[in-house]
Amino acid sequence: MREISTLRITILTGAGISAESGLRTFRASDGLWEDHRIEDVATPQGFAADPALVLRFYNERRAAARVAQPNAAHRALARLAARFPVTLVTQNVDDLHERGGSDEVVHMHGSLTGALCAECGHRWPAPAVMSPADRCPSCAAPATRPDIVWFGEIPYHMERIWQAVESADIFAAIGTSGQVYPAAALAQHAARAGAHTVELNLAASAVSHDFAEHLQGPASQVVDGWVRRLLGDAGA
Repeated sequence: MREISTLRITILTGAGISAESGLRTFRASDGLWEDHRIEDVATPQGFAADPALVLRFYNERRAAARVAQPNAAHRALARLAARFPVTLVTQNVDDLHERGGSDEVVHMHGSLTGALCAECGHRWPAPAVMSPADRCPSCAAPATRPDIVWFGEIPYHMERIWQAVESADIFAAIGTSGQVYPAAALAQHAARAGAHTVELNLAASAVSHDFAEHLQGPASQVVDGWVRRLLGDAGA
């Protein structure tokens, strides 16, 4: 591993980092998300079948994210990025990292703050409430959807993410289930490239065996402690 002052750190965050801010985590084990079937609210097929239901679902998620506040884990990662070269990748669609002080966040699954035209691909800032009658400001088609990567779609920014993982000295996964690919494969890829891998989670994930170090507990505690350790070792 290189000198600590020049460490390159790539971090992947999942729903667990926002749970303490009041945002419920995605529960794949029972097939439900906020009491809805995943197929109904988080797939292109679900949107085609009932756009009103899908838009209402994401309107509720957007409202919940708007009132949620960043927690100590979000703020700790912002402090880390002020000291080291950090690539912060998130599976989350909320903006708590940004509001917690992180200047640059790679949203691999999109964001609730964005709108996307399903017809022409145009993007624009999402209104607080979307409806099936909303028209794209570019092509005027009534095809407004959240700029969210649904199941069956390709995550955003994957080339940039793979490059960051391959060049990292430390790869950390925080609050992730290890059940959604390609995110779940990043730790194994980082380890093969020579990175030290660390999992910070409430409990072991489905891919815990891919990590060399494990820190378990609430994100607001373990992430803050991990960041303090890194900054202390660097003399910051």
